[in-house]
Amino acid sequence: MQLIYLAPLAWSSFAQRPHMFVRWFHEKYQCRVLWVNPYPTRLPALSDFKRIAQSPDDCATEVPEWLEIISPKSLPIEPLAGSQFINAVLWRPLLQKLQDFSAKDKTILAIGKPSELALQALQSLPNCISFYDAMDDYPQFYRGLSRSAFIRREQSVAQKVDLMAVSSSGLQDKWQQVRKDIQLIRNALMPNLFLPVVAKREKNNPIVLGYLGTIAQWFDWDWLIRLAQLFPSAQVRLVGPCYLNVPENLPANIQILPACDHASAIAVMKGFDVGLIPFKKNQLTASVDPIKFYEYRALGIPVVATNFGEMLEHQVDAGTFLSEPDADIEAVIQAALAHVDSLEVRENFIAENTWMKRFDALSFG
Repeated sequence: MQLIYLAPLAWSSFAQRPHMFVRWFHEKYQCRVLWVNPYPTRLPALSDFKRIAQSPDDCATEVPEWLEIISPKSLPIEPLAGSQFINAVLWRPLLQKLQDFSAKDKTILAIGKPSELALQALQSLPNCISFYDAMDDYPQFYRGLSRSAFIRREQSVAQKVDLMAVSSSGLQDKWQQVRKDIQLIRNALMPNLFLPVVAKREKNNPIVLGYLGTIAQWFDWDWLIRLAQLFPSAQVRLVGPCYLNVPENLPANIQILPACDHASAIAVMKGFDVGLIPFKKNQLTASVDPIKFYEYRALGIPVVATNFGEMLEHQVDAGTFLSEPDADIEAVIQAALAHVDSLEVRENFIAENTWMKRFDALSFG
């Protein structure tokens, strides 16, 4: 058994679900993996240049000896009619390499994000077991022609693959009309980053209300500003790349720090008294299961989130508090600050929410 993975992000990016999937696959089947980096699947925008400039490489994401990385050549024209024929010329060597690789052993063709290349790979590799892991509601990141073209490609991929998984119940609801055999594989955590469990230190003085992650169109600045105003003596600490214009006249207690690698991120989170997930409630976030939720809770940090997406499912978990807009922010933060986890609760949470346990539910025959 071996794996070809058409990835939704570059291997050098901050380690996320795709990295965890291929590491799990390698460990389970002791095989080689061919990782195909993504290429532009929408028309370029000016904001892309800011994103490229600010996107940090995760230095901890080293390339293991069992992994080979390929970066496809392409023109950023995919949504345009006929673009598949132009890029197909550039992809001939790549598709031949995928065919040669798959001829060596039984191969899984895994798709992390639909694309024209994914459709051509499905056609070129009919003997591979195909798998689509939908980790986001991708069309919501697109507009206009790019969105309509992407919807068609995603529908085609979902109908053609042998197996399909989704990362949230929102995505499960979306795709159940297309196929009935969808597997719900929520996000998870890397247990080695959180074990052994040690007692949490005393609270900071002043308290630190922290968010670690990307700040983009889903980020709810209004909610966060209201929070900072309600707790003027607290430090509201944001850590991560920012792809939005920061509102003018932010409260003085809001601090914005640059992104860091995964190992440093865990150390940063250990300094939080409350972990924040302040996302807008809309169609984009309706399908989001934040990895930071699992990491906050593994560290014994209570979570305060707006009431979006998969957080509505997580609110039954101890230490998880959801906030409606404005009215209840102060009460929810106070409840979170009063919450304390036992070491046993944290150990159990880590054991139940590992990437290995999640992906072990998959069966490729």
